[in-house]
Amino acid sequence: MAYRVREATAADDVEIGELLVLAFDEQYARKMPEVVISEGRRASLRAVAAKRAVAKVWVCVAGEGRVVGTVALWPPGAQGSEAWVAGACDLRHLAVASGHRGGAVSTLLLDTAEAWARAHGTGVCLHVRRGAKGVRALYAARGYADAPEGDLDQRPDVYLEAMRKTF
Repeated sequence: MAYRVREATAADDVEIGELLVLAFDEQYARKMPEVVISEGRRASLRAVAAKRAVAKVWVCVAGEGRVVGTVALWPPGAQGSEAWVAGACDLRHLAVASGHRGGAVSTLLLDTAEAWARAHGTGVCLHVRRGAKGVRALYAARGYADAPEGDLDQRPDVYLEAMRKTF
């Protein structure tokens, strides 16, 4: 299947929001059933227009134009960034539709985000939910290293482990 990555527009907001909620619900239900996604978290995932106001958001579209993946990148110093390293971008909300996982979509999205980050920052910071081994392995294979100094302890809700890639 042919895929194409482009910057998201307002016309994509609803589709991106629903993709994020569905992907997070499906993945956690399958791999970490103890995780419950709150309505507040769902609302946050659906707030794509607010995200696009401060971050770069890309979509991957399949041949017919349907959004099958997305990722967001907060530039260095952007409002709401969780990057703990000066000059680094903050990568979040990578999601791929169920019929397109395990292939080119996440690679294309991450290549795009990392290329933008390389041109505008010193590296990329991100957070992975503790216990999300598959996600951690995906980022480790791309050269991200554990960075415990950036961990976010938001227990009892969640503990987010930090990873970092420097350019």
